[in-house]
Amino acid sequence: QVQLVESGGGLVQPGGSLRLSCAASGSIFSTYAMGWYRQAPGKQRELVAAFTSANRTNYADSVKGRFTISRDNAKNTVYLQMNSLKPEDTAVYYCNARRTKGIYRYDYWGQGTQVTVSS
Repeated sequence: QVQLVESGGGLVQPGGSLRLSCAASGSIFSTYAMGWYRQAPGKQRELVAAFTSANRTNYADSVKGRFTISRDNAKNTVYLQMNSLKPEDTAVYYCNARRTKGIYRYDYWGQGTQVTVSS
């Protein structure tokens, strides 16, 4: 069982920065692709940033140049550094661990952390 716990959300002014953390239950980075998703009220959940199965990074066009995904293998933790925040970044942010095995896909999610960008 994979357990994910997000932290670091909060209220920030436009142009400000936040760093989100996702602590995993064990050393899973070699098995699961890690990423961040977000969902704003009335909108679909969308991919924000992820480490792909090819060990590359992938970012939504809306956050490229502003957000950076990183990880600390020793701490089993994934981070999302968010700079130059905009009001449209306001959403609940979810940590995701994904494993594909044959025709099956396994997804594990954290509880989410609220990010609000407002003056």
